[in-house]
Amino acid sequence: MATRDKPRDDGWTLVLRQPARIADSRADGPCIDAFELICCNCGDHPDLDYREISPKLQLIRGPYPIAAGVAAYEQHLRLHQAETADRRG
Repeated sequence: MATRDKPRDDGWTLVLRQPARIADSRADGPCIDAFELICCNCGDHPDLDYREISPKLQLIRGPYPIAAGVAAYEQHLRLHQAETADRRG
């Protein structure tokens, strides 16, 4: 299992994406009904497979149907914004 100790340095830290569907050990297009939340601030990394991340990150990642994924994204973003505000104040 791999984790990241620092957030990514390429302009984003949180994304809701459609994971690729795997067929015959290769990517076979996106899963049209599943979305996953990748949070680099929590230690996740978009290059890691679901099976390569910790159970805690698996809970954050999902999968989610689109409406639940958007809600989870917004809630997770607010969580990190509150943490940042607490550190500043």
